[in-house]
Amino acid sequence: MITLSASQIEAIEAHGIETFPHECCGVILGEVIGQTKVVRELRRLDNVHEDGHERRYLISPDEMFQLLREERTTGVKVLGFYHSHPNHPAVPSGYDRDWASPWYTYIIVSILDGTPDNLTAWVLDDDGAEFLPDEILSTEGGA
Repeated sequence: MITLSASQIEAIEAHGIETFPHECCGVILGEVIGQTKVVRELRRLDNVHEDGHERRYLISPDEMFQLLREERTTGVKVLGFYHSHPNHPAVPSGYDRDWASPWYTYIIVSILDGTPDNLTAWVLDDDGAEFLPDEILSTEGGA
């Protein structure tokens, strides 16, 4: 389960609208309380995929290294990542599965013709074979 406030959902949707018709991407930061990932911050990241930005996103290895280093020094955990699916449903693709890691939550927002349609959350199973839906718990407040 992952928490998201209305303002955090709006921030993800706004990022997807701004980058449409290309995919946006960002990192989800926070803490784990019990079995719940509590989102404290969303941070936009650059989509560095060399081509196919309409259907692919890639976070630079340097940026990933910095995020993991920051996690070690601050204690704020990388809970997962978000990205948009321009003119496609908010369900993970095979490409998404190939680049995902178990435990992290992957939030996908569908942007249809520049308008947010649906937002979903997913976790890759421990075998890396398939995504399972992750429950989004709505909270008050914001990032």
